Amino acid sequence: MKRAFSFLFMTALIGLIAVGGGFYYVKKEALAPGLNVEPLEIVIDQGLGVSAIANRLKTAGVVKDPLIFRIWARYTEAHTKLRAGEYAVPAKASIIQVLNILKSGKTIVRKLTIAEGLSVTEALMVVQDAKGLSGEITNIPDEGWLLPETYHYSFGDSRNELIDRMANEMGEALSELWAERPKDFVLKDIKSVLVLASIVEKETGVAAERPKIAAVFLNRLKRGMRLQSDPTVVYALTNGGGALGRALTREDWKVDSPYNTYKIKGLPPSPIANPGRAAIEAVIHPAKTDALYFVADGTGGHVFAKSLKQHNRNVRKWRKIKRQRSQN
Repeated sequence: MKRAFSFLFMTALIGLIAVGGGFYYVKKEALAPGLNVEPLEIVIDQGLGVSAIANRLKTAGVVKDPLIFRIWARYTEAHTKLRAGEYAVPAKASIIQVLNILKSGKTIVRKLTIAEGLSVTEALMVVQDAKGLSGEITNIPDEGWLLPETYHYSFGDSRNELIDRMANEMGEALSELWAERPKDFVLKDIKSVLVLASIVEKETGVAAERPKIAAVFLNRLKRGMRLQSDPTVVYALTNGGGALGRALTREDWKVDSPYNTYKIKGLPPSPIANPGRAAIEAVIHPAKTDALYFVADGTGGHVFAKSLKQHNRNVRKWRKIKRQRSQN
């Protein structure tokens, strides 16, 4: 009954305005600059009627008089075309401008970035902390199966649905690149590519080095050599929870774990992080080299060696650099 009365009242009022001098007043007010001196963001929830929207705009400091907003919305029949979502309202936006914005459906596009090399646990923390997403995370993908990328979303989108998108993107990238593998490729399935790519991702932050790092590990796999990768030991110690926070020790290299590639032969049972597309490409298209070893060179990159003798010389150089740095 109350809603019917309100509707009849508004209809009568609009009629009076349309035929009387009040029309010009309402139009003037609808064209007048809004109250907000700075741009702001406003969320219109699904199912809100024009009265509730008018009150929300009043509370947000956009419109001075919700009644003018309601009258003009009904007079122009905009009240049936207002769409839910999160909108950017420019400073001093008039009622007419605000109505056009809410009719457009052009909501704010938010984004979050999953960096290369994060574990699934770390990536899910980024999703959990992203503003504007809704729902609890119940979809927990296997380690390595989220593609690092910048993802766009809108206010109210589901966290689980965004995670599904990330997993689907990884699946598509892997399938696409797997089709490009050489005929004599040493790795026999997509999962092995993902596992090795995750190790390559954690071994270097230098993009140009990835194909050569991948080649070293593939060469070692062909010869039946252990990979001896420090990041796999870190994963064994932290279970993918993040950085270790200290340098590895000799005792760490002895840890009993299927992820400790100083003790096991071949690949660990699953990825140790989410590799980016470039790391996967490096595994599928490795550099042409006979190198079997690499060690840090002190500049952020690595120096490579074909023989253990040459590698040991490089290790001694690196240890000397570390000693000099610790003394400074």
